Amino acid sequence: MSFRSGFVTILGKPNAGKSTLLNALLGEKISIITRKAQTTRHRIKGILSMPEYQIVFSDTPGIIEAKYELHKSMMKTVGESIEDADLILVLADPTAELEELNEVVEATKDLKIPLIVVVNKSDALSHEKLENFLRQCAVLFPTTEVITISALNNTNLDQLLKAIVEKLPEQPAFYSGEEVTDRSERFIVSELIREQIFEQFHKEVPYSCQVIVQDWKEQKNIIHIRAEIIVERESQKAILLGKGGSAIKILGTESRKEIETFLQKKIFLGLTIKVNTNWRNNQTQLKHYGYEKS
Repeated sequence: MSFRSGFVTILGKPNAGKSTLLNALLGEKISIITRKAQTTRHRIKGILSMPEYQIVFSDTPGIIEAKYELHKSMMKTVGESIEDADLILVLADPTAELEELNEVVEATKDLKIPLIVVVNKSDALSHEKLENFLRQCAVLFPTTEVITISALNNTNLDQLLKAIVEKLPEQPAFYSGEEVTDRSERFIVSELIREQIFEQFHKEVPYSCQVIVQDWKEQKNIIHIRAEIIVERESQKAILLGKGGSAIKILGTESRKEIETFLQKKIFLGLTIKVNTNWRNNQTQLKHYGYEKS
């Protein structure tokens, strides 16, 4: 068989399991996962290289109605990921209302490239309810292949990969076989800290946070990392600090554990908090933090 390669965009609503699927397909964690919606803000490429093929996956933010300039930037990222894709995976959550797919249908209706509808969390429903959901998907996407999986439990991923490869063009690889993502270690470290903010804090606080790695010094047996957490209000800073600094201490400990697992090296992590009022609606600040201009 000739070598195949291409760009595959994972598309869906928030919390459909896009990041979980990417990590499962790659066999390692490059995209953060939390129980809260709208965790992913950037396009993150994950590269799966095999002797017969190379797939460049794009994990994208969930499709939402934009309320902030940050959201507009995120949705622009989604649009760009669709434009340069060779194949789209529409990730559907059968535990959510089917109407949630309407925006995804709208985003993909005029595309000339192949689509695969991937029904995730297939083990979360009874057989009867799953079959009913699949029939409804067939109405929304009448000419599209539908595959059921469980990204969390690695169910049917081989079948999904086979279907993806069959639809990719015959062409050389885009990346070396050793590369797993286009993102730097600094970026992933900042995301791992943000993941812990989502896990430990609630309501508006995690959505108002941005993490920037300010300093990175490697020594023989340890890496010293200093990161700054950006919030929008003094009240959010107080919540992150906690009484006597108790909350940020826990945040630092849990973040350090995740970073050490990722880098496979001992880490010293220092965290500071800065208030930057209304940064989510400030184009200049968003660009400074690495977001696309909306």
